[in-house]
Amino acid sequence: MSTPHDEMEPNTPAEDSPAARVILALAREIGPAKTLSPIDAAQVVAPGEDWQHALPEVRRAAIRLALEGRLVIYRKGKPVDPLDFRGVYRLGLPRDE
Repeated sequence: MSTPHDEMEPNTPAEDSPAARVILALAREIGPAKTLSPIDAAQVVAPGEDWQHALPEVRRAAIRLALEGRLVIYRKGKPVDPLDFRGVYRLGLPRDE
């Protein structure tokens, strides 16, 4: 018998929300050298015309992932404090710099 936990990727905490799983999957797909728009993640979380309603969930998931060190939130190409940013932002994997 399969459980939801069995379907998750290895090294992914069980408490990851659907939005967090989508963000991490998209970020891994493009790699650490690139960033993605939260709109891209929202359109996967809520396909169709309702994707805008998923933006707050995507933002919350991104903040949590950034606080855990699994994601970086960028504004104008620079990492920002996940608890103190406004405006247009992008998401990416931590870079080995």
